Amino acid sequence: MSWEKLKTEELRLSCKIDQIGFETTAEIDPLEGMIGQERAVKATEFGLRIKRPGYNIFMTGLTGTGKSSYAQSVIRKISADEPVPDDWVYVYNFEHPSEPLALNLPAGKGYDFCRHIEELLDDLKESIPKAFDGEEYEKQKSVFVKEFQEARGVLLEELNKVALEQGFALKRTSSGFVTIPLKDGEQISEEDYAKLEHQEKEELEKKSTEVQLKAMEIMRRVQRVEKELKEKLKELDQKIGLASIGHLFSELVELYGQYPALLKYLEAFKQDVLSNLADFRGEEDEQQNAMFWLRRQSQEQADLRYTVNLLVDNRENEGAPMVYETNPSYYNLLGRVEYENRFGMVVTDFSMIKPGAFHKANGGYLILQARDVLTAMQSWDVLKRVLKTAEIRIENISEHFGLVAMATLRPQPIPLNLKVVMIGNPYIYQVLYHYDEDFRKLFKIKADFDVEMERSEDKIVKMAGFISSYSSKHQLRPFHREAVAKIVEFSTRLAENQDKLSTRFNEIVDLLCESEAWAELENADYVGREHVNKALEEVVYRSNKYEQKVMEAIKEGTILLDLEGEKVGQVNALSVQNHGDYMFGRPSRITASTYLGRKGIINIERESDLSGNIHNKGVLILSGCLGMRYGSKTQMNLTASLCFEQSYGGVDGDSASAAELFCLLSSLSEVPLRQDLAVTGSINQKGEIQPVGGINSKVEGYFQACKAVGLNGSQGVILPEQNRRNLMLKQEVVEAVEAGLFNIYAIKTVDEGLELLTGLDAGKLDEAGNYPEGSINELIVKKLQQFNETMSSENSDKEGSK
Repeated sequence: MSWEKLKTEELRLSCKIDQIGFETTAEIDPLEGMIGQERAVKATEFGLRIKRPGYNIFMTGLTGTGKSSYAQSVIRKISADEPVPDDWVYVYNFEHPSEPLALNLPAGKGYDFCRHIEELLDDLKESIPKAFDGEEYEKQKSVFVKEFQEARGVLLEELNKVALEQGFALKRTSSGFVTIPLKDGEQISEEDYAKLEHQEKEELEKKSTEVQLKAMEIMRRVQRVEKELKEKLKELDQKIGLASIGHLFSELVELYGQYPALLKYLEAFKQDVLSNLADFRGEEDEQQNAMFWLRRQSQEQADLRYTVNLLVDNRENEGAPMVYETNPSYYNLLGRVEYENRFGMVVTDFSMIKPGAFHKANGGYLILQARDVLTAMQSWDVLKRVLKTAEIRIENISEHFGLVAMATLRPQPIPLNLKVVMIGNPYIYQVLYHYDEDFRKLFKIKADFDVEMERSEDKIVKMAGFISSYSSKHQLRPFHREAVAKIVEFSTRLAENQDKLSTRFNEIVDLLCESEAWAELENADYVGREHVNKALEEVVYRSNKYEQKVMEAIKEGTILLDLEGEKVGQVNALSVQNHGDYMFGRPSRITASTYLGRKGIINIERESDLSGNIHNKGVLILSGCLGMRYGSKTQMNLTASLCFEQSYGGVDGDSASAAELFCLLSSLSEVPLRQDLAVTGSINQKGEIQPVGGINSKVEGYFQACKAVGLNGSQGVILPEQNRRNLMLKQEVVEAVEAGLFNIYAIKTVDEGLELLTGLDAGKLDEAGNYPEGSINELIVKKLQQFNETMSSENSDKEGSK
């Protein structure tokens, strides 16, 4: 027999204490950098160093492999040596008020500029009223007014003279001048005017028209004089205003002379102040104005255009910024223009422009979770648009859908210089790569995080360094070397490979925290192996209620399962049930019945829509294997049905295909199978046994079932040869095997499994192409030939009856 019974030392690879050269983790240096992710680390570091458009990074790998923590740590290290990016401010656009200007200044200068503009505005409000309260201003203003009054008086006197010469007196009204006829120096009343002759009236009207024309000419000249006065007063105001504020702006021009955009803004600022000096003079007594509060509100709104909105302030940063946006919604990424209610109207201004993650991370690095970006409305589209255009343009999301048409601001876009690090699982990466043509252009660096690493002494030392690093960072007790050894074994079990360690550090961190909690309850000085064992036991206890119910049902006989004796067409198979937080192995009974027919193998699970695609494939492979083994010897006039008994929740996977084949061959050969052995493994069409997953849970599940009814020393599990290296069984199972109470066997082929399950020779083809007499394969061929003969006889009878 070529099958092999596994030795105790093959069931679990313990971590030797002499591999750990310290007493507790307090004695070793904390780990720096990443452990076991050389490929991902190399890709990430290259992606962070290359400063070209499109070389953003997508970190892919299963959850818990340390992608987020590594991204933050490596970026924090690299960004510390990079320059601090500029500050950005938004200011009022005096030429186009609806398009605020974006200005950049070196880090820290943005805050200084805001403070200087605030001080300038305060100085303007103080110096301008003082300048216009001076005697010199009033004296010059009086001169201009007096000149105007004298000129106007001369013109009006000329008009009166002309009117008198024509026999009229002038009377000023709100609409102009009215001519009144004179007779003997006295004004003619309406009654006397009505008594005049027609010719005399016409003469008076003619002269009145001439006077009116002259009056119009004189008034035009008066208006010109008034306009000249206004111009002179305006020039005077400009002169006085400029004299009072010029030095204030000169100081800022000297301070920010190296920034052309700021100089242009300051010049526009100064000209706007000179054009609106009345807003600063405070000539009207607010307390006497019944609407002073409304004027004050208006004044406050007018002052807003002279403020500065400090959008990005980098004065406290050291190196390039790193932003980890945990809620990458549209506005959280792009920024927004906020609104407020004023007197029943929704209004906004440039001071209500708020920054987004793009602004804060500009010049540095932005970390995003791919799932969060893809599930937030419009976030993926805006991320692509910003990266493609290399500018941040704040827009209202409603404009993209045409939901609301409203007047709003159009802030000047800000240039973008940013490296995006996206974190997601392999499925998201593949979907984006294949279905979004922009993705491969924008995320050219793939950092693929593995779920396992080599189990070597170097990696074990680094694992201890990781434990030391996490303990010191989170103020946990130090871990004894025996506890570290247990954690290494736990990591190997997670990897399901004796040659590997798991890189799913989130589960390792959970174990560290819970182990330390049990050490704290015992008031221990350090975390020992017993605390780690206790933590593992409690994790199982919190989640294994359903497993216990299943084992109780097996013990009580509610779930029918034979764990001793022999049965024809019946075998115990092993499957894994995953409840999310807990996974356990469950033994199940598979039965087969075979009879004459032409339907082939009927998968009852598939017929009842309880079979998954992989399980269906396994059954089809089983049919191919059966045909390859026996189809050359006889026709396959066979109908067979296979069923997972007491299975109501569906079956998937092909790890029971070997058990199904053994069950089917037992039914055909009528040779009973041992019921104290459970089988796991898949098959191929050549009859080779293939490895399966979840091997530890499957073995332990069957062990618990046997333990529930009583271990008898003959019970055990048959598994594929290739799964030997995946064994990291619990100590309880290892001890039972060592004591001879439980057995584990490894097989490579179907024949090996048949011999182990039946105790008979499976039989190999001789030179003549026949199986040995009395072998299992020979019995199967005979049964198939019997089916064929019966079918032929029935067909002959039918032909004869016709």
